[in-house]
Amino acid sequence: MENCQIQFSDNNIDFERIDAVNGWQLSQHQIDSVYDVKRNRKIGKYPLVLPEIGCYLSHYQAWKKIANGEDEGGFIFEDDFITNSDLKDVLELLSQDIQDWDMIKLFTLNPKQKKIFSRPLSEKYNIIIPYKVPSCLLGYGLRREAAKKLIKQYQTISRPVDEDIKFFWETGLRVALVDPMPLKIGDQQTVTGTIGNERRIKSKEYILRSKSSQALHGILYQLKYTILLHWYRIIK
Repeated sequence: MENCQIQFSDNNIDFERIDAVNGWQLSQHQIDSVYDVKRNRKIGKYPLVLPEIGCYLSHYQAWKKIANGEDEGGFIFEDDFITNSDLKDVLELLSQDIQDWDMIKLFTLNPKQKKIFSRPLSEKYNIIIPYKVPSCLLGYGLRREAAKKLIKQYQTISRPVDEDIKFFWETGLRVALVDPMPLKIGDQQTVTGTIGNERRIKSKEYILRSKSSQALHGILYQLKYTILLHWYRIIK
């Protein structure tokens, strides 16, 4: 949270803090009430680890805040970002922009995206619709109606939160990107690093799938996603 305060203060941006959910502190009852293990085995790539569940619930809280608010939308940031001096201007421009997107990402790990649409947001920035929605929810804008769709669609957790967003046809959300990105990724020790470390530990504990069956499951998962993605893009 300290990083957010520094980044926003340096850019004269007002913000509201929403306490993140610590997956390690969830009781088994709390986990069972939100994590659908059976559905995860059916549609997920891997079993979720506690930091992923906490991360998802943190975003879900932010979605509910936007969905139940009076504003037309809001911006959500994880703590581990670094911004440039344009962020405030970009957020103001997006707040006035009412066209062709429901969610707009301010960062992607892969900036060279195949795009199906592009238009200017300003002289320096563009809004693009990517063919494939990239992973990572470091920072993004979300309209109120889109937030309502997300909390209705994903009342239980089966995949990581950024994976669910990649399956945009489940909600019908139009997911866009700002190009170039006004954010950079910062210290990932508290989020990605923790998730990665926990996954490596848990991967040694899961006996339900052998290495070969897990590899096959991963291939089939990616194949199914790719087919659905192409089918949706072609018919739309």
